[in-house]
Amino acid sequence: MSEAQTRAGFAAVVGAPNAGKSTLVNRLVGTKIAAVTHKAQTTRAPVRGVVMRGPAQVVLVDTPGIFDPRRRLDRAMVEAAWRGAGDADVVVVLIDAAHLAAKHRLPQDDHDVMRVLEGVRDLKVPAILVLNKVDAMAPPDLLALVGAFAKLGAFERVFMISALNGSGVDDLIDDLAARMPQGEWLYPPDQAADIPMRLLAAEITREKLFLRLHEELPYASSVETERWTENKDGSVRIDQIIFVERDGQKAIVLGKSGQTIKAIGADARRELEAMLERRVHLFLFVKVRERWSEDPAHYRDIGLEAPKE
Repeated sequence: MSEAQTRAGFAAVVGAPNAGKSTLVNRLVGTKIAAVTHKAQTTRAPVRGVVMRGPAQVVLVDTPGIFDPRRRLDRAMVEAAWRGAGDADVVVVLIDAAHLAAKHRLPQDDHDVMRVLEGVRDLKVPAILVLNKVDAMAPPDLLALVGAFAKLGAFERVFMISALNGSGVDDLIDDLAARMPQGEWLYPPDQAADIPMRLLAAEITREKLFLRLHEELPYASSVETERWTENKDGSVRIDQIIFVERDGQKAIVLGKSGQTIKAIGADARRELEAMLERRVHLFLFVKVRERWSEDPAHYRDIGLEAPKE
């Protein structure tokens, strides 16, 4: 296929925390490339997923949720989200429509939504609006929400989808594919993601950590893949460190007689084996690193740039 026939470009998915960005990217890519939990701010660094649609290649950039940053790590995450959006050919603004309806709010009444919309206007990049979780809404509520967003303007098209069950996502990816500029594909057509396996493995373990300790340890932890060793029998040994900020948090991660970290490791290992299609030997260690979220050197290990001062 010649360059004149092929298309390739970037579509950044932005939105408030927990809007369903990672779920949508995973759905469109067709495999899991981003951590998904019910906790906000699960995604910390932009993750790129590759979708082939006929002659078009759409590189989806799953960005961290946009929120009011308080810590240095928060600022790094928000800056990463806007960088990813500013460099894209089109911005997909994902809104949790069911959340707005449940709160009886229009977009202009929701601070998180308006922060995203105002930031997108400043980018000067074509934007489309995607209302997610519409399967959980009554039709009159959905129509009212569509009308409210229409008055705000700034969007070239509006899509109504459910990232979880896939409703409406085919029309969305068709539209994105048509928007990609002509040019050679940026990745091999069989490549699903542009993320180092060491980082993806760490994200999988962090997801399992979130899911098991979402009440006790919301955001005070981080995971790094310290070593990745290919074994002669085809298996792989992965050594990871879970960083926490206090001794009390370390005790929570370990659990009584080490049962909690053992369960986290088992969950992560099963998913890694399914992804890599080979046996995985996963070893988890917990270390206390005070104020790890303020350490710029740590950001590089999790795929982020240090925030601007």
